[in-house]
Amino acid sequence: MGISRDSRHKRSHTGAKRAQYRKKRKFELGRQAAGTKLGAKRIHEVRVRGGNKKFRAMRLEAGTYSWGSESISRATRIVAVVYNASNNELVRTNTLVKGAIVQIDATPFRQWYENRYAQVLGKKKRQAAEDEAKAAEGAKPRSKRALAKCLARKSTVESAIDDQFVSGRLYAIVTSRPGQSGRCDGYILEGKELDFYLRKIRNKK
Repeated sequence: MGISRDSRHKRSHTGAKRAQYRKKRKFELGRQAAGTKLGAKRIHEVRVRGGNKKFRAMRLEAGTYSWGSESISRATRIVAVVYNASNNELVRTNTLVKGAIVQIDATPFRQWYENRYAQVLGKKKRQAAEDEAKAAEGAKPRSKRALAKCLARKSTVESAIDDQFVSGRLYAIVTSRPGQSGRCDGYILEGKELDFYLRKIRNKK
């Protein structure tokens, strides 16, 4: 039997069994869940009603994530699934679904931040001076005007996010639907939302 999205087979709210007056229809069909996993990109194209297309992601390894407080977005690698409110099995199997909490590679965001604000992000204080010296040797020198412009920009990164930059991984939430759009995009968790999910992750362990 195929998957059907109709409600005629269900009992009424009083518990009465409804009479079957017709069979299943094509427009009521449902399909198997995608169960998108972490891995080398593999997407199946599905022809749907009206000749439209859905992109069923079988495996994905990267997505575009936005950093809300800095108003930027960067394509980055997805490292792991760390929390899912609906089912722990989806965490164990690294299944990507909308609403899943994932860890993403922090490198693109760190590079952007250091270039824009001329400040080291997510480094231990004793290492910061050494890294700055090495970077100054390799990088092209900035003019006084460009440096003043960078330093004039004000930015404060909350301590919880700064700590994540030390490890090189950021917590983010998936907002796209990998099984429908073939993409795994989302945004970096910040503020109270980040605190909430950090508590959940700690309690799970």
